[in-house]
Amino acid sequence: MAELLKVENLRAGYGQAVVLNDVSLSLGEGQTLALLGRNGTGKTTLINTLAGATRQHGGSISLGGIALHKLASHERAAAGIGWVPQERNIFKSLTVHENLTAVARPGPWNPDRVYKMFARLAERKTNLGTQLSGGEQQMLAVGRALVLNPKLLLLDEPLEGLAPIIVEELLRAIARITRDEGLSAIIVEQHPQAILAISHRAVVLDHGTVVHSGSAEALSEQPELLDRLLGVARA
Repeated sequence: MAELLKVENLRAGYGQAVVLNDVSLSLGEGQTLALLGRNGTGKTTLINTLAGATRQHGGSISLGGIALHKLASHERAAAGIGWVPQERNIFKSLTVHENLTAVARPGPWNPDRVYKMFARLAERKTNLGTQLSGGEQQMLAVGRALVLNPKLLLLDEPLEGLAPIIVEELLRAIARITRDEGLSAIIVEQHPQAILAISHRAVVLDHGTVVHSGSAEALSEQPELLDRLLGVARA
């Protein structure tokens, strides 16, 4: 399997504050990585750094042979990064369809294909971003990242704060995008078992460093190890 993403000795943070220390990881083409850890361990900072939204103090990031760390955030999108941040960052003053067509790049993913995946969005093509529920906004954020036709999809807590029925719908969609369609992804999530079930690899961060890296399936089958890594106490 060809290597898609390679992160070596990454140090990054905000301003002079260093959050990530000597982080190294890799991801193959068509693989999904579950990025786990307690709150404040650096997961979002790592996603933001890959997208170009933090200050990098050292190390390197390569995507498909391209030195990503040398590129500005908008250039990283062109290089193959599709980013869905926690804030979603949809254009709330634009309609659903305008959100999708404003950023679309040539490739297999287009607005019509997004509508087939998310029927709720198809029903709300002419609705403004402000008129969507939280779950619909999250679907739109994922759809907008997909129409960029990225090589790597970054999802930062895509299930946070959503109703259970929407969580199930999004999980099915993410599984289809990654497992069935073969799009590589890194997913940050506070519900580890849900994400481990659809991931190939797992990395756990603690205090800005990698404390575990390995098979997602193997970690899922070791709940006591997972709890210990995440600082969860069993009753």
